[in-house]
Amino acid sequence: MATQTASEGQDVKTLARTFIGDLPGGVFVDGQWRDGTSERTVAMTAAVDGTMLRELQGSAVADVDEAYQAARRAQREWVERLPQERAEVLARAAQIMESRREELTAVLRVEAGASALKANIELSAAIAITRESATFPMRVPGTIHPSVFPGKENRVYRQPRGVVGVISPWNFPLHLSMRSVSPALALGNAVVLKPASDTPVTGGLVMATIFEEAGLPKGLLSVVPGAGSEIGDHFVQHRIPSMISFTGSTPVGQRVGALAMQGTMKHVALELGGNAPLVVLDDADLDSAVRGAMMSKFLNQGQICMAANRIIVDSSVYQEFVDRFAAAASQLRAGDTVDPEVIVGPIINDDQAQAVTRLIESAREQGAREVVGGQLEGRVIGPHVFADVTEDMDLAREEIFGPAVGILKADDEEEALRMAYNTEYGLSSAVFTRDVERGVCFAQRLEAGMSHVNDATVNDEPHVMFGGEKNSGIGRFNGEQAIEDFTVLHWVGVRSEMGPIPFG
Repeated sequence: MATQTASEGQDVKTLARTFIGDLPGGVFVDGQWRDGTSERTVAMTAAVDGTMLRELQGSAVADVDEAYQAARRAQREWVERLPQERAEVLARAAQIMESRREELTAVLRVEAGASALKANIELSAAIAITRESATFPMRVPGTIHPSVFPGKENRVYRQPRGVVGVISPWNFPLHLSMRSVSPALALGNAVVLKPASDTPVTGGLVMATIFEEAGLPKGLLSVVPGAGSEIGDHFVQHRIPSMISFTGSTPVGQRVGALAMQGTMKHVALELGGNAPLVVLDDADLDSAVRGAMMSKFLNQGQICMAANRIIVDSSVYQEFVDRFAAAASQLRAGDTVDPEVIVGPIINDDQAQAVTRLIESAREQGAREVVGGQLEGRVIGPHVFADVTEDMDLAREEIFGPAVGILKADDEEEALRMAYNTEYGLSSAVFTRDVERGVCFAQRLEAGMSHVNDATVNDEPHVMFGGEKNSGIGRFNGEQAIEDFTVLHWVGVRSEMGPIPFG
């Protein structure tokens, strides 16, 4: 596919439309681009208003079967390749993404509604996890153990799981697909990827173009966009994959986990919802806390599992924080993300926009004090900030996934901790204090997979584990934890000859 650049006089929309228009087909199976066999179509749309960019036939059950069968065939040869061969493919994929930054970020801005800032952050994260994954083939450990029997040695090998099914979300579609696809491939697995219906290009077909160009042998990566109601259950329950990696909402993730346990039991990695608390203690640097809260809440218009859902502030600095945060939030520009000045872009679809609007309306009805009330125009929802929110309000209990947030008042540190605990989720969290060790002690007491001191709740580094507790998921991504998750242990006992046995 020819690379387009904005320097050739094309704007963001043209770059995105050209990329999508040049796609050879709507599915990529066993190294072949073609239409899917479903009677339903895959709609490739602009997030800002739902404008149709292209429509192609989606995947049916038969396409999923073909993809998994091709993956099983290809994986058997792939695992025999030298580690450096696999590493080289991953390294080329990372380089390709960097060289195509303008067009890839353009597609993210149009299809996924990413701001220019968020699109570049996302692409950089995808490149980073792919570069990290390129180191994995040489980092797979094994161990040797003594035996209780004479003349015997026990070896434990790490081997690829085989075929991995990946279901990716729409909020960080490129990165959260690559976060599973790259390590799985690097470690000798084959992958079948089902992207979210709202982002079939940036969450799926982009990966096919990148790895095809990088020289990945055919069959090792297939991409099957399609309706979850048609292929979702079959994708998870299929007998070939030994692992399902899912990122998305908690209710859907719970169903995926249950389905994966039926028939042939599969390993699952589930990264699910969140209700992240951002806590501001009495000695916090408020300028720092406001910056952290802005990043935590409004990047990608709050459509991030790690986004700060609740801001919990000590009563001694409460009003000052509210005033400063409201002033900062009111300056953010909302609109179409093809505008480089826009930070708060569109909500991904009409249903999600209506859900965010309902939470805003409920906050008003339940007595929260609205200190910033942004625009409500179709899918574009400006920043909405509510003070004097209580724990029983919908805005505090539910995952918002939009640019609205509630600020809660805590009498002291212990109450702030109790309030932070008060959720079924446990993904990310943050605490602000001038006393770093006080912050570390507070962070260690939080029920969360990830906690940050004087930093945003939104954080992801490719070499550091990522994952949550409680209803925020099972398993860990990135770094050494990815090596563990995408491989299986195999004990091989070795002796030169069979010793005596206690019978016969």
